[in-house]
Amino acid sequence: MSVLSLGFCTKERRAWIKETWQERIYKYLGGILRGLKGVAEEIGGAEDHVHILASLRATHCLADVLREIKASSSGWIHSAIGIRLFGWQDGYGAFTVGSREVESINRYIREQKEHHRRKTFQEEYLDLLRQSGIEFDERYLW
Repeated sequence: MSVLSLGFCTKERRAWIKETWQERIYKYLGGILRGLKGVAEEIGGAEDHVHILASLRATHCLADVLREIKASSSGWIHSAIGIRLFGWQDGYGAFTVGSREVESINRYIREQKEHHRRKTFQEEYLDLLRQSGIEFDERYLW
């Protein structure tokens, strides 16, 4: 299995994911991954985005996994939480994680609330892209 760091935001980066039900959506996302024969190593985030450290099989198609995660969880939020207009952004970020990095990524995801007091999601995402050597045009990120 490969370990991946996945991240995606709410539509228009709206602060929809409230503390009162954050843990419920994280558990639901983990259940979706289990149903797809993946493993949710860690899940966390903030009001406008989610981070998932996941182990996926070589046979998984990343786009299909993310489509299922986002579609199923949106439906659950509509029905269980009652936010009919909720949606996820169209895109996502996905980065492979080496075995030496797993614990630091786990810690990073667990400490999201504290982390985002110091740095916005946009700032952290741009830093990650730059550190990874990924070329991008900021006009198409947000």
